[in-house]
Amino acid sequence: MNDSPLCVLVADDSVLLREGLVRLFDEAGLEVAGAYADGDGLLADLVRLAPDLIVLDVRMPPTFRDEGVRAAIRARQLLPGVGILLLSQYVEVAYARELLSSGDGGVGYLLKDRVASLAELTDAIERIAAHSTVLDPEVVAQLLSRRHDPLESLTPRERQVLALMGEGRTNGAIASQLVIGTGAVEKNVTAIFQKLGLDDSGTDHRRVLAVLAWLQR
Repeated sequence: MNDSPLCVLVADDSVLLREGLVRLFDEAGLEVAGAYADGDGLLADLVRLAPDLIVLDVRMPPTFRDEGVRAAIRARQLLPGVGILLLSQYVEVAYARELLSSGDGGVGYLLKDRVASLAELTDAIERIAAHSTVLDPEVVAQLLSRRHDPLESLTPRERQVLALMGEGRTNGAIASQLVIGTGAVEKNVTAIFQKLGLDDSGTDHRRVLAVLAWLQR
């Protein structure tokens, strides 16, 4: 990353949470260029402000259903490559699947009540801005529980590795979490790619696609 602070836009209909996020991000050294009560306001300023990342609630006015996801998908069309972090009180599996299905990275889905610290939130934002995918473990668990067929051939250890990959963890971080060697993690990752039919295309997205491949079948 360069020395300039990451530029962030925030959209949440709760004024307390919205202003709280703005203050937290300011404290973390991020540049908050705009804060909005709905996705439409954010989208209206998106291209002009050209943020590195946008943070949105999933449910916002007027229907409180999927406005945040719709705004996130539209944001990627208007400003390709912009990082997206969804913050929600709920695991919305269908909406998570829709946002993640491109496999492009730079996407996060965290549960508001499970973000334990400013450092954790800042780390997630920095990883998303660096085009990683960051998912709350509960989001990963519910995504992986909805369809089983593509994952039936995976061993329990491979499933553990896959879940941690879905959280955006590196091989070294996975090894530390599971208390195994990095070489063992690499073997599991290779096996996951092979079992899910993900050929080496020379891109950096196979780790994301490994988590999402079952969603697209």
